[in-house]
Amino acid sequence: MIYLFLAVLCSASIGLIFKYTETSNTNRYVITSANYFIAFMTSLLMIMSQGLLTGVRREAAFTEELGWMLESDQYLLSPFSSIIWGVSVGALAGVFFFLSFIFYQKSVRDNGVGISGTFGKLGILIPMIFSILIWREYPTSIQWIGIGLSLISIVVVNLSKQSIRKFDFKPTVLLLFVFGGMAEFSNKIYQQYALNDYKDIFLFTIFFVAFVISIIYVANKKVKVTKKDILTGFMVGIPNLFSSYFLIMSLETVRTSVAFPVYSAGSIVLINLGGLLIYRETLARKNQLAIALTVIALILINA
Repeated sequence: MIYLFLAVLCSASIGLIFKYTETSNTNRYVITSANYFIAFMTSLLMIMSQGLLTGVRREAAFTEELGWMLESDQYLLSPFSSIIWGVSVGALAGVFFFLSFIFYQKSVRDNGVGISGTFGKLGILIPMIFSILIWREYPTSIQWIGIGLSLISIVVVNLSKQSIRKFDFKPTVLLLFVFGGMAEFSNKIYQQYALNDYKDIFLFTIFFVAFVISIIYVANKKVKVTKKDILTGFMVGIPNLFSSYFLIMSLETVRTSVAFPVYSAGSIVLINLGGLLIYRETLARKNQLAIALTVIALILINA
């Protein structure tokens, strides 16, 4: 559970940094590109320092191991095939990571922050449902109650009467839900079949692909690039990398159907508490309720 806590801590750090940027004149697109750059560079340094690509031998053809993997959920790929699996899944995940960001921006414009935040966070339902259906990772009865409370807390903290009144369902919010959920699910897909020793290659691929797409997007937008935006992006990049890093580690011992609601709801609690302690924000009643629900949910999930 310590890895899950560290993942939550890193995720909350991202939110708190973005709270800072909301009060200053920053460009989110440049910040995102810089964030992906520092994340993939850090993971590259980790790969090189561990010598992950040296001495790796092919024990069997990747396609052959893929067949064995599909026959058994318990099969783990060899080091050689784990690298190929990490690059393949990571490349697709990098596209999902970038698209979820883009559709979050579009959904905020179409539906407002409240609705967008809710659907973005509820994207955790995708890895939860798939893990139950594919790998039969069933929570206990008490954990189901805790999961339900954590999902309610996500809705409570994001929604308001104003955002509900404004809401006019548009495809952007559905795409945000799908792409955000699939981005999170990619962590589970990698962890389920590959050796965790090679997760840095998987993470490098995610952030490198997301960076390439992002920098092309920024170039086409012709936005102004400032040192402040780049530095802010670097600050976000490290916790962004390690939130996925520790989440993958936690999935070794914690059911996916439990890990993702804890990860999402726990981040909300720390962001709100950080806003109170660091930025001297006043906690709205709904946020107090969301925190209370999350604390109860975490107790039940860990019962």
